Amino acid sequence: MSQYPLGVHEADLITSKTGKKLSEITIEEIKRGNVNADDIKISSEMLKKQGQVAKEADNPQMEANFERASELVNVPDEVILTMYNKLRPNRSTKKELVMMATELLEKYHAPHCAKLVLEAADIYEKRGILL
Repeated sequence: MSQYPLGVHEADLITSKTGKKLSEITIEEIKRGNVNADDIKISSEMLKKQGQVAKEADNPQMEANFERASELVNVPDEVILTMYNKLRPNRSTKKELVMMATELLEKYHAPHCAKLVLEAADIYEKRGILL
């Protein structure tokens, strides 16, 4: 069972997207130039661990959010911003959303995110808020 907050109880296990340990990310290391922007981005594994904490707390919605977030770690920021805009009502066709889901699944190996986009496409279609 994980103890929350992880940064207090499991700090030695926390690593960034680049594999840098939390203990290695200090003001001194930043000043020395040994920490860059990618070093402070969360890793997929840490997001999954947060999801496990949510599961143990009987919070399946939060667990699902962390699972989807863990899939997005390796998706470029520009792609995420484009997806965000396309998921707004009246901004996309159903075909565009299906293509987005396909890209998430095939290019970024993000099945939970792809499923969410397909669900949104169906709901948008039913509500009449697609282009």
